[in-house]
Amino acid sequence: MWAQLELLSTPVDGYPALIAVAHGSRDPRSAATMAAVVADIPAVRPDLDVRLAFLDLNAPSVDQVVDAVAAQGHTHAVVAPLLLGNAFHARVDLPGLLAAARLRHPRLRLTQADVLGPDARLIAALRDRVLAVDGMDRSVGVAIAAVGSSSVAANARTATVARQLTAITGWRTEICFATTEPTLAQAVSRLHDRGAERVLVAPWFLAPGLLTDRLEAAVPDLAHAHVIGPHPALADIVWDRYDNALTDVLSLSA
Repeated sequence: MWAQLELLSTPVDGYPALIAVAHGSRDPRSAATMAAVVADIPAVRPDLDVRLAFLDLNAPSVDQVVDAVAAQGHTHAVVAPLLLGNAFHARVDLPGLLAAARLRHPRLRLTQADVLGPDARLIAALRDRVLAVDGMDRSVGVAIAAVGSSSVAANARTATVARQLTAITGWRTEICFATTEPTLAQAVSRLHDRGAERVLVAPWFLAPGLLTDRLEAAVPDLAHAHVIGPHPALADIVWDRYDNALTDVLSLSA
């Protein structure tokens, strides 16, 4: 496939650049964590140009990074959303930014890759974060805490994370959200009703921020695992999204 991919870029490019797009936050811990995540990505393919951009609140913005990639002479870039769900940011915000960028840079091809999603490797990473806090005997339940969405369908997709974690661990799990119901308190109550003697919170977040702080304050005295953050699985998943995006381009070009 790599020989085919060379057809998608000029000798100036090498292979298409990778623009990894994070959400952005007012909390400086978030940007620092996402910078650490993206710092691990080029180690897998050091010959490729990898850059971090933010949708909002942090710099560099998507516009700034796309402009820089175009100025450097790239003719193709894959834009990989570092997002756990396929909600408004992935379906509306980012495509809108890329549509405007294409008008500014008609010679730069921009291909949006899929979100990270509830990939099995991310579920395993979530398990790792829980095990780092607790040995997880059978008396413990896990409340998986995610952002939450105004979309019922999006929340239903996120709820599969709890079922997938149960499938690989056998743990009691419940999903909850920082911005909608079920709340963390409701998830804790459900886990106690199911026989859990104590509950640990597993944040389904890539980075810490205001919402993870809100979750920690919501039910005092619960143990919280770390956010997923820089985990070896992330680089593999991002490169899979990159490769799949380019495979789709090749299929459309055939």
